[in-house]
Amino acid sequence: MSAADRTAPRSLLVASATLLSLLTLSLTAPTPAFALADATPSPSPSKSATPPAKMSTVGGEQLGRAGTQVNLGTGAPVLPKNISARSWIVSDAESGEVLAAHNAHWRLPPASTLKMLFADTLLPMFPKTTEHKVVPSDLAGIGSGSSMVGIKEDETYSVHDLWLGVFLRSGNDAVHVLSAMNKGVDKTVEDMQAHAEELQALDTHVVSPDGYDARGQVSSAYDLTLFARSGLQKKDFREYASTVSAKFPGATTKNSKGKTSRGTFEIQNTNRLLTGDSDISQYQGIAGVKNGNTTNAGATFTGVAERDGRVLLVTVMKPEKKDHNEVYKEAAALLDWGFKAAGKVEPVGELVAPRGAESSAQPGANASTPAPGDASTKPVAASADTDTGSSGVGIALAVTGGLLVLIAAGGFLVNRRWPLPDLMRRRR
Repeated sequence: MSAADRTAPRSLLVASATLLSLLTLSLTAPTPAFALADATPSPSPSKSATPPAKMSTVGGEQLGRAGTQVNLGTGAPVLPKNISARSWIVSDAESGEVLAAHNAHWRLPPASTLKMLFADTLLPMFPKTTEHKVVPSDLAGIGSGSSMVGIKEDETYSVHDLWLGVFLRSGNDAVHVLSAMNKGVDKTVEDMQAHAEELQALDTHVVSPDGYDARGQVSSAYDLTLFARSGLQKKDFREYASTVSAKFPGATTKNSKGKTSRGTFEIQNTNRLLTGDSDISQYQGIAGVKNGNTTNAGATFTGVAERDGRVLLVTVMKPEKKDHNEVYKEAAALLDWGFKAAGKVEPVGELVAPRGAESSAQPGANASTPAPGDASTKPVAASADTDTGSSGVGIALAVTGGLLVLIAAGGFLVNRRWPLPDLMRRRR
């Protein structure tokens, strides 16, 4: 079955709504976001190694099933053996097609991979040149044993410095300072939850902005992939996620003559597919995204990689094997499989677009109207210099530029691709 055949029924419904909107000369506003905590009881993370019998079907019915989901076609490679993660997903970052998944909607503790949602929510809030002097209250409430970048009270940091601390060192101290700049942890949690709703990440319940273990804080491999895909639409997100190492401001010191100075120290990204390690090499084409590890969550990881013009996303949650760097080894094996299997498997679902963007092309896609009857036209991805947002602001049903609408065979076919801008290559 072709991509056009799979999407046509849904596309006809979307297009009908579009036509009605145009006839009435009005646009339907996106569904308001609201905090999941206000709508449903706080979910509890699963402590059992057995997935729940009933899970979300966002993105497709097959994604709601327990166990491994894959539709192998002719010539498709078999999935890698010995994948021990409780949950994982491999998807095409541009088309949104899910190539294979295992318990994709299982609600589990996310650890620091939740920082992808934090970054996607707050990155647009402050220019990177903004400076902030840290006060004691900014660092209050950081969990015991948290990963830290080394922020000091009474020192001034730029927003750029703070984001380097978040992405490279997974610094909970940097997260709390940025949250303080955003009027506090509670407001930041509310903003993150609302943004998760906007992205249709309905498995996610946010309790702490840094991903530290907290009662009721859960996400899923599916949702974490949505956060990564959304964040990668932003230039700054791509830059930070792909940075291997950087200089970070140290403490201000005073010499015997009373002269003050402030040095720097080097920080390195803790994403081992990006940096390599003693038992694992840098992954070919890797460009981010985020790793995590806590007592309850175990190891978690979401990565993005590009080969031969194809961009894949992988998320792996809680490998049962305890080998060193196991989460990265399993992620690399799944990415290898995905690049070999692309075009040879029937998708088991899709990554849904944000609310308000479901039937429109993403900003910066430079979309052009395809020839009648051609439903496979691929919008051109925006350049890496385009700082596009992912919140759906400014995305509206329209008859110019962004909306790819075909008038053919008496109906509309809407191109549902959500292209990624060119990924920033990793840099030292």
